[in-house]
Amino acid sequence: MLEIKNLSYTTSEGKTILKNINLSVDEKFVAITGPNGSGKSTMAKIIAGIITPTEGRIILDGIDITDMSITERANNGVSFAFQQPVRFKGITVRDIISIAAGRDVSFDEACEYLSEVGLCAREYITREINDSLSGGELKRIEIATAFARSTKLTIFDEPEAGIDLWSFQSLIKVFERMYEQTNGSILIISHQERILSFAEKIILLSAGEIAAVGSKEDILPKLLAANEACNCRKAVN
Repeated sequence: MLEIKNLSYTTSEGKTILKNINLSVDEKFVAITGPNGSGKSTMAKIIAGIITPTEGRIILDGIDITDMSITERANNGVSFAFQQPVRFKGITVRDIISIAAGRDVSFDEACEYLSEVGLCAREYITREINDSLSGGELKRIEIATAFARSTKLTIFDEPEAGIDLWSFQSLIKVFERMYEQTNGSILIISHQERILSFAEKIILLSAGEIAAVGSKEDILPKLLAANEACNCRKAVN
């Protein structure tokens, strides 16, 4: 279980991004959503250890990971997939999957991970993680590496970005298989209705605070109604 207690973050310029966040994540699939600038990605990066919170604690399975480095958190079972995946010149796709898995994966194993995300493995396995790959290809490879890591908490920052040609249903199937393999939690930052409708719990952020938390049955209809009302006002104006 992930527990976030009294979490706040203020930038060095004095701008408050998150204010006294308290929540727990014990479900299989949890989505964090909200308008741009609401603090979604900041919270995800704080959990992963990329950003240090101003206040508050982060507890994973009873262990306080707040003061741990990114590497220490990774060793304790936290994975993070960026909205814009990082490029690594000189490192092949098979290399990055082996690094993620923590061992030298075989050619066939690497092919299996790539096939899971809809890539023709033999065309990609020896390619470098560089500018020759499109954003969509990089995103799929990053999801494959997260699958290979199989940690108890995997955080995805807008995993649907750049994969328009790959169906959302395929993405969801990967998440389901990832859960079956790890029995951990998958935390997804997303605006997409199709992603939100797949989550067991939805956390709505607004202006750095939790505006609502609940099941998709409780939260999603309210979000859709609010979006529809907003679109109507824009049409009138």
